[in-house]
Amino acid sequence: MLLDAELSQLVLIDYQPRLMAAIFEAPAVLANAVRLAQAAKLMQVPVWGTEQNPSKLGENSPELRMLCNNTLAKMQFSGVEEGLGEWLRPPLKAPAGNARSLPKHLQKPSNTPSERSSVVVAGCEAHVCLLQTALHLLEDEFDVWVVTDACSSRTERNRDAAFDRLAGAGAELVSTEMVLFEWLRSAEHPHFKVVQALIK
Repeated sequence: MLLDAELSQLVLIDYQPRLMAAIFEAPAVLANAVRLAQAAKLMQVPVWGTEQNPSKLGENSPELRMLCNNTLAKMQFSGVEEGLGEWLRPPLKAPAGNARSLPKHLQKPSNTPSERSSVVVAGCEAHVCLLQTALHLLEDEFDVWVVTDACSSRTERNRDAAFDRLAGAGAELVSTEMVLFEWLRSAEHPHFKVVQALIK
């Protein structure tokens, strides 16, 4: 199964400078998160951020924060516990008017957009906030894609343990370039050259 930009959302978890200072391979991890967010914006994929205890750890890196549609401040390690799920799957609006007032063939078709059920996630720390958020998203029946080269922890061992557990739980493990090229699908995509330049 390939990712589809029209069915995707991007969640970027806790790229806060005070936290990133202790993260394994932090510069490369942050650079990949920025690439993902820039490409998502080009392809109209919603981008959401989370920040763990921002009063103590500060806000996400400015270059990333400005690319997010919205950023969730949280104290729970899982963003889903603090309302992220409602952002990713807003409650359905009740239909206006009386649906029984017209025969079915005369009723207007529903204009609700197709659900964006593929959630691409990346962030820090992989074995804590990313892991708990991703596991809750899987429980809520989202398709979860974890971008391994845009995730990390303070130690390589903790990061890799998170990836093993997430794969066992049903998450797809992918790389930044896999996501970008699956969103594009073709060298004829109107944003191909711009996205290609992001990874060169």
